Amino acid sequence: MNPIWLLLFSVGVIGSNALALSPIAGDVARSFPGRTATDVMLASAVYGAGTAVGALFLAPKADRIGLQKALRWALIGLALSLSISAIAPAIWLLVAAQACAGLSAGLALPAIYGLAADVAPKGRESETLGKVLTGWTLSLVAGVTLSASVSDWAHWRVVYAALAVLTAALIAAFGRMDIERGEPGPATSPLQALRIPGLPPILFSVIAYMVAFYGLYAYLGTHLTAALGLSTGIAGLAALAYGIGFGAIAPLDRLIDRHGAVRSAPIVFAALVAVYLGIAAIAASDLAIFAACLLWGAANHLGLNILVGQLTALSPSRRGAILGLYSAVTYIAMFVGTAAFKPVYESYGFAALAFLSALCVSPALVEALRGRRRALLTAGRPSQPQGDP
Repeated sequence: MNPIWLLLFSVGVIGSNALALSPIAGDVARSFPGRTATDVMLASAVYGAGTAVGALFLAPKADRIGLQKALRWALIGLALSLSISAIAPAIWLLVAAQACAGLSAGLALPAIYGLAADVAPKGRESETLGKVLTGWTLSLVAGVTLSASVSDWAHWRVVYAALAVLTAALIAAFGRMDIERGEPGPATSPLQALRIPGLPPILFSVIAYMVAFYGLYAYLGTHLTAALGLSTGIAGLAALAYGIGFGAIAPLDRLIDRHGAVRSAPIVFAALVAVYLGIAAIAASDLAIFAACLLWGAANHLGLNILVGQLTALSPSRRGAILGLYSAVTYIAMFVGTAAFKPVYESYGFAALAFLSALCVSPALVEALRGRRRALLTAGRPSQPQGDP
């Protein structure tokens, strides 16, 4: 099987587990007498914390043992965690299993993105990474839509059992191939990785990008149901529209390869700012929001491709540590965005959140413009004659 598909499905399984619990929390709570959906969502919170910890402290080890071996161990840990989640007789065990699943995801995702750069044909790195990133579209469909359906007609435990079986199949498939090209190197601590030239400004852009996304996305469903009066099922179509936009734009990733991330970044981030401002303008219209979610997903896909692609190119021998920092920063930004946007939503509404997201992305746009200007100046500078001091 094509390794790109395996990496795509790995992202899909990890993302599905991350997203599956929210729509089925009520069903899960009914299996544990005296528990509520809020109690169940603690498992989702510890999953996010576990992912951040795993990305920060386990992902750097992948550079020493090899990305493919690290991914295999991470998937083994995920399969065990999903299996325990499926049979957990008490809610504390479900929470503990999801914490372990988070640790595994924190190691797996940096390894997946690093391997995507390894298997990419020369000059088609962004196109290949874009295909792998469409695994998140798969997880939006499977994690949000299918999990609720399976929980309805079968049982919520079947959701986790199915994900465990799929993870086991991926482990077997990866065991039959060797896709890593680079040689393992020394493990790099997070603080050492921060000294890599070019990393801090990209991580700054990641923070801006992720705070803007998670801060707005966290309150999208509430706005559609509470403010616009839609049913929960109809409101869920907004996430589906976002996922369709995220996946449908993938063929344009090759343009990033053609023109380069430095030239593409200002255009993509400017488009993302425009999308957020557009959402602010049409926040009172449900149909317009669904249409905007398609554009939002497309712009976010291209932005994510550029950011992850720039990170993987910084230092191939330290991709585990670099992408571990990326994943950790992502989950920190998710917490910050959700918490910081809450009082703004309660006081000023959804349109204000969209405007705030545009402001959050603006520094990333400014940094992208600076990066392009530096690249143009470097390209226009005459080379120094040999022998000059």
